[in-house]
Amino acid sequence: MTTPALTDPTWINGALTAARPQAVAALLRYFRDLDTAEEAFQEACLRALKTWPANGPPRDPAAWLILVGRNAALDGARRTARHDPLPPDEQLSDLDDAEASLAERLDNSHYRDDVLRLLFICCHPELPVTQQIALALRIVSGLSVKQIARAFLVSEAAMEQRITRAKARIGKADVPFEAPGPVDRSERLGTVAAMVYLVFNEGYSAGSDPDRAGLCEDAIRLARLLLRLFPTEPEIMGLAALMLLQHARAAARFDAEGRVVLLEAQDRSKWDHARIVEGLALIDKAIRHRRPGAYQVQAAIAALHARALRPEDTDWAQIDALYATLEYLQPSPVVTLNRAVVVSKVKGPEAALAMIEPLGPQLSGYFHYFGARGAFLLQLGRREEAKEAFDRAIALANTPAEADHIRAHLDRLMSPA
Repeated sequence: MTTPALTDPTWINGALTAARPQAVAALLRYFRDLDTAEEAFQEACLRALKTWPANGPPRDPAAWLILVGRNAALDGARRTARHDPLPPDEQLSDLDDAEASLAERLDNSHYRDDVLRLLFICCHPELPVTQQIALALRIVSGLSVKQIARAFLVSEAAMEQRITRAKARIGKADVPFEAPGPVDRSERLGTVAAMVYLVFNEGYSAGSDPDRAGLCEDAIRLARLLLRLFPTEPEIMGLAALMLLQHARAAARFDAEGRVVLLEAQDRSKWDHARIVEGLALIDKAIRHRRPGAYQVQAAIAALHARALRPEDTDWAQIDALYATLEYLQPSPVVTLNRAVVVSKVKGPEAALAMIEPLGPQLSGYFHYFGARGAFLLQLGRREEAKEAFDRAIALANTPAEADHIRAHLDRLMSPA
């Protein structure tokens, strides 16, 4: 008999999501075509949904999906091919490396990891940066167009066009599906790092949803592999440190009912001490290189939070200074919004509200903008305006936890002043 938990649709969906990057990357290596690799993976997923509930999941879901997807694509090619011969079977890799540890297949001079190879292919310089990251999020991580559009603050239709154009451009440019050499790897590193952090943020913003929250672990694993490829690159150290320090708070970010717990109210004994130690060591090492970058600054901010044993110990003035540096290195309305939250701690809500007022047109579809604006207005006693901002935030909430958090503010508004 199969174990019910392992044949539950939720578990199966999680297994398919987790296996996607490795499976699609291996299938791309076999067929050297993005559409074929994606279609093969989807066919394998359909077969998994039919067979796993009855037979139980395989020992290695990724290896199963690779084998089934490869065979399905080959069968389809045999049915439709007219002129182009299929590659001989001996040229197709077996499943040994699909079942091996990814990290064990890296060496000092060659780029062997399928998933990272796929990242570098998606981040090919033939593509504009926005298309590179969008394509990698779709192909490697399997995020929906809606999720990617939300990360980029654009419409779904615009993101769909962006991804379609990127795939077509790769096909027309005859981009080689090979591991890039050291020079190309270095040139594309910034885009790959940005993609990895967007994957992390997708998981981080998913709230208590375990399927999407697993993306945080995937992103940290990819960052560690990048560190093995680029052990002296301070921005990769900063990226890894940032994600470790943020993810260290995972167990304290939500209560038993899945409601958001703000940083100052979190039980800091639930923070993951091992991740904090690793993150602090990485950011300290990165800073010693004296080559500052945006990830290092963000990691330094996270480090100040991690080092504060109590909320009142937080060095908000230093965090404000770091955000000012981040605004200079990476100007963005979201960075300014985040800094405004810190300014509210240092100079009060009126100064913070003045800082974000000009951001309204740019962040008109951003949940956190209206949540922060409502909080500042509430602190200033402007209750009607605060209610209007919170209502807008609820309409834009991406998760039930976000909506519940805003409803708690509205409950405060409805209580006697």
